[in-house]
Amino acid sequence: QVQLVESGGGLVQPGGSLRLSCAAAGSISSVNAMGWFRQAPGKQRELVATIIRGGRIDYADSVKGRFTISEDNDKNTVYLQMNSLKPEDTAVYYCNLDLWFNGSLRPYWGQGTQVTVSS
Repeated sequence: QVQLVESGGGLVQPGGSLRLSCAAAGSISSVNAMGWFRQAPGKQRELVATIIRGGRIDYADSVKGRFTISEDNDKNTVYLQMNSLKPEDTAVYYCNLDLWFNGSLRPYWGQGTQVTVSS
């Protein structure tokens, strides 16, 4: 069983910053990737940033230069530092962990944390 516990969401003014954290617990092995997705009302869930084993980091074009993803492997935790936030960043942010299981990728999701950017 794998659990992802997110924290750090909230209300912030445009131009402000927030830091999200996601701690993974349980039977964690054969990690393929860990990162963040988001879903705004009426829109599909989209990739924000992810760290892929081997060192590659992917960002959505809309957050490049503003968001930074990082990880602490000893704590099985991934962080998302969000700077220069815009109203269009408002969404529920979900932590994602992809594990290899019997030759297939199995995704795990956190419960989601609300980020609201508004004046």
